[in-house]
Amino acid sequence: MKILLTGANGYIGTRLLPVLLENKHEIVCLVRDKRRFQRDNNWENQVEIITGDLLREESLQEIPKDIDAAYYLVHSMSSTDFSDLEKLSAHHFIKALEKTNCKQVIYLTGIVNDDNLSVHLKSRLGVEDILKSSKIAHTCLRAAIIIGSGSASFEIIRDLTEKLPIMIAPKWLKTRCQPIAIRDVLAYLHGVLGNNKAFNKTLDIGGPDILTYKQMLLLYAKERHIKRWIFTIPVLTPRLSSYWLNLVTSVNYSIASSLVESMRNEVVCKDEEIKKIVPHECVSYQTALKLAFEKIEQNSIVSSWRDALNRGFLETSFMDQVKVPQNGTLAYKVKIDFKRDKHEVLQNIWAIGGKRGWYYLDWLWNLRGIIDKLAGGVGTRRGRRSNINVKAGDALDFWRVILADKKNSRLLLYAEMRLPGEAWLEFKIIDRPSGSILSQVATFRPRGLWGRIYWWMLWPFHYFIFNGMALNLVNYKENV
Repeated sequence: MKILLTGANGYIGTRLLPVLLENKHEIVCLVRDKRRFQRDNNWENQVEIITGDLLREESLQEIPKDIDAAYYLVHSMSSTDFSDLEKLSAHHFIKALEKTNCKQVIYLTGIVNDDNLSVHLKSRLGVEDILKSSKIAHTCLRAAIIIGSGSASFEIIRDLTEKLPIMIAPKWLKTRCQPIAIRDVLAYLHGVLGNNKAFNKTLDIGGPDILTYKQMLLLYAKERHIKRWIFTIPVLTPRLSSYWLNLVTSVNYSIASSLVESMRNEVVCKDEEIKKIVPHECVSYQTALKLAFEKIEQNSIVSSWRDALNRGFLETSFMDQVKVPQNGTLAYKVKIDFKRDKHEVLQNIWAIGGKRGWYYLDWLWNLRGIIDKLAGGVGTRRGRRSNINVKAGDALDFWRVILADKKNSRLLLYAEMRLPGEAWLEFKIIDRPSGSILSQVATFRPRGLWGRIYWWMLWPFHYFIFNGMALNLVNYKENV
């Protein structure tokens, strides 16, 4: 089958693509920026990459006419007006598909069994209604929270449980939920493809366990062999709960607010029709946790919710920042000669941030992350997808990886923290006959007078931080 895949750079899309390819389907990936898409040489003849922005109808002309089915895996919770924009996106998507031979649209959405829905779930339902209004057969799979390495739900559960021995929690922790493992979501997404029994169906999908959020946290603690005490009180308002979630976990306030509001809705499957259409045995919640930790320990997290753009799918392409500006900028440059094997130094660069840290005065980096978080930014809690590998588009603490070119020994990061300007951090190894040079350049493009004041106020810190970091990048040896 020839399949159109939207959201190919997202958490689900990145994992679904190899599943579809393993089953010999021909895939057309719709992305906003080809530079962000990670190619695999084994996929070269099976994947076609086309560009288009679902918010701009005129940009969707490249969609082939001969596609058989399409996956709609685009979603955002990070914009204040995401509901209207998501509906517009869905309208454009359906209008473009109706000009093709597409016979089925598959949409992954949330379980919506309550009458009093959150804004987030109402938006999902609104997109569902638009897809159902088309003459093309729809299959809507409704899921509760998805558990897998790199999923937002898993990371929030991990942050809360690992960091807080005692939790004074809001009453929504008593809400029931039916979590599902990422591998089971992928099995259902593929199982309904071209399946006539799934045409024009809305199907709930969930794992075998129905748990409260409190039970999920305690089961996580049990899996990690740690003791945790959770007390729920009724006085924590949604706003206070959102601030609390924002401060303790890696999600920003916008996402935290959407999640907290949604957590008042019980998300439990109301029927099991999916089991008749796609016979499949789902794993338990605890098994899903174990599988997630296996991926983390093996440094083989395929995708992460953190890799979504800071302001959601509505943001313009961050890849345009790959060209570091030269005019109107301020820079701090460090160059260090070294005779050590350059591949060892390059691996140190590739491991920067996350658990490894920033090689010098980590407490200052962490303090900057706390300040950014308090200001409504992303902070440093996002960490990184893998401890040893990075690719363009990855989130790395409060930076975004713009370029990760091992062949030319260059790593370029773009700041997503709140700043009075724009910032880049570039690492490069330059070969010389007598050895190698580590070039480390911090570039800042200030916004107005306050931007320049900000830079010069921090210059003394730059002197110590950037010089110390470059020196340790050259000299660091693991397990020494």
